Amino acid sequence: MKIFVSPPNSLILSDLIERFDHEPLTVMKRIEKRIKTPEIDSPPLNITSAEPIEGLKYASNEVPSGVRGRMAILAPMIEEADAAIFVENADYSFGCVGCERTNELIKYLIKKKCIPILNVDYPSNSEEGRSMVKKIKIFLKSLK
Repeated sequence: MKIFVSPPNSLILSDLIERFDHEPLTVMKRIEKRIKTPEIDSPPLNITSAEPIEGLKYASNEVPSGVRGRMAILAPMIEEADAAIFVENADYSFGCVGCERTNELIKYLIKKKCIPILNVDYPSNSEEGRSMVKKIKIFLKSLK
């Protein structure tokens, strides 16, 4: 199954999902395709001028352009998702958690899909970390 990951660039979640034979939907894999595609001429942005316009499908033109740009990359992943894992209150070093408007829109679109969702809190110690991994493991096994 394809699992949407939030924060969308979490290497930790991506690794856990792959270990349980699912496909993580992450920004890193999308950006990798863009970097290896010769027609993209604007690194480090790695988006075409048409993609923020595509983002208008998900967010109006009144929202900040960064939200539309992010949604141009994230929304197709949401459309592919069979399930989702959200880590709440994550530390900034855990992943891309800086754009709260985008995060709110992502959560809304995922909930609207009516797919299985796991919400876990970011751990503050080793015991909570083990508990988080256990919850993710149980969730991923239940999807088979």
